[in-house]
Amino acid sequence: MKDPIIVIGLGELGSVFARGFLKTGHPVFPVTRDMNIQSVAQNYPNPKAVLVAVGEADIASVLNHCPETWKTKLILLQNELLPRDWQTENIIEPTVISVWFEKKKGMDSKIVLPSPIFGPNDRLVFDALASLDIPSFLLDSDAELNYELVRKNLYILTTNIAGLEVGGKVEELMNEHASVMNAVASDVLDIQDWLTSDTNNRERLMDGLIEAINGDLNHGCMGRSAPSRLNRALGFAEDANLEVSKLKEIAHHYVS
Repeated sequence: MKDPIIVIGLGELGSVFARGFLKTGHPVFPVTRDMNIQSVAQNYPNPKAVLVAVGEADIASVLNHCPETWKTKLILLQNELLPRDWQTENIIEPTVISVWFEKKKGMDSKIVLPSPIFGPNDRLVFDALASLDIPSFLLDSDAELNYELVRKNLYILTTNIAGLEVGGKVEELMNEHASVMNAVASDVLDIQDWLTSDTNNRERLMDGLIEAINGDLNHGCMGRSAPSRLNRALGFAEDANLEVSKLKEIAHHYVS
């Protein structure tokens, strides 16, 4: 029997990955909110991998309380994820996937783009998704992972935050409200540069944003997390002393 895989968080995404791991022959042990993670680690000290499938609001707490024996086994998949999120918890080399498929209750997985994967357990994740006919691909460097994470952040934050002003679908945002989209994207990339301590390639990232929009033109701009994403972005901008005038304008009108 293959080594077990721990799945922390059994929401829609966690359940997809759990099914993929099971189909590739790995026993799966779930960890839910009401379970003691340290006790689970005593029973499963050396799993094949530990998938952290909680929402972005809970990732910091989970990583902070992660058992030491699991820290080299982690697979992370959250939106708004960047290297600083795991490095601050002394997690050196996790496997990271930028998820470009959507899974909601009562519906099959909806593919936007193939999902990039990087890290020690990249092939494990690739095979699990392949067993479910979900496309993915392997990255070959930290630099490419950084690009993919920033691109996903750019897409999520730009469409959500711009959606607070214009609503509608991402196709309408791109074609009818390009000035709003570009202004929000510029502010978002200012924040991403600060969070990554780097000057990211904006032309490539904007091309990546358009590619993602074209991957699902009917995707709604403003998800229910849009207000909290805007608030987090403004918090980072304040810490970095960034102007982000468009984000502040949207926040002012949205609150008003």
